[in-house]
Amino acid sequence: MQVEQGTEAAPVVAPRQSPHAIPGKKYGWLSRLRSYLILDPLIWLYTLVLGLLALPGGMFDPSGRRLHWFSRAWSWLIMKTILSPVKVTGLDKIDMSKPHVYAVNHASAMDIPVLYVHLPFQFRIVFKKELLAYPVVGWQLKRSGQVCIDQQKPTNSIAAIRSAVKSLKAGMPLVIYPEGGRTPDGEIKPFLPGAFFLAIKAQVDIVPVALVGTYELLPMDTYHIKCRPLEMRVGEPISTVGLKMRDLEAVSEKVRKAMEELYYGAASQSA
Repeated sequence: MQVEQGTEAAPVVAPRQSPHAIPGKKYGWLSRLRSYLILDPLIWLYTLVLGLLALPGGMFDPSGRRLHWFSRAWSWLIMKTILSPVKVTGLDKIDMSKPHVYAVNHASAMDIPVLYVHLPFQFRIVFKKELLAYPVVGWQLKRSGQVCIDQQKPTNSIAAIRSAVKSLKAGMPLVIYPEGGRTPDGEIKPFLPGAFFLAIKAQVDIVPVALVGTYELLPMDTYHIKCRPLEMRVGEPISTVGLKMRDLEAVSEKVRKAMEELYYGAASQSA
């Protein structure tokens, strides 16, 4: 009998664990049924009802302050429904009387409800133009004074950028997702070029914020909400005073390093 040479089987590589998965925690068919039959329908109901209730107020709310209240109420209902408590650390060290740019990692559709509930002040969000296509949500984003960026044609966003800089200087905090979109695997991705243009232009501090566990709660391309504890870790402000556009890359790297330390910190400590 002949034995073939060079036909060794390739080693089996175990799937990589999510950065903040809970060891030993399983989400089986009962979890899926709860999500598909209870949690998801309730979230869509909240979105539809509050979105429609906000329509009349939004017509006469050019500042977006009244619509911010509706967004926070919507987020509060979602966070109570998904049974995922949030531990907040570091926010008490931030001078919230001053405007900042809050740089947040983007891992899940649930990031926005977490921010609206746990950032105790008015703020505006920089979002992609593609979100305007969503019913109710797109209208809410447009009418509530959020900052729409067209990543395909940046020149179309000049008016929005000028308005955002003006708002920052006037005291309105801004939330940005410097990765430009949700991460597909729970890891922090490279930041977009020019992500901190607004912060430098307005000469305001950048506050790194790491949302931990939201990827494992609801990653992309699924409606299965896996109820679990979450964390919002707020880092030290990073000054932009005196910085110019030529400093964009350096400040971006500094913020990314701070965000990674916040995001991966617990994982490295428990390893």
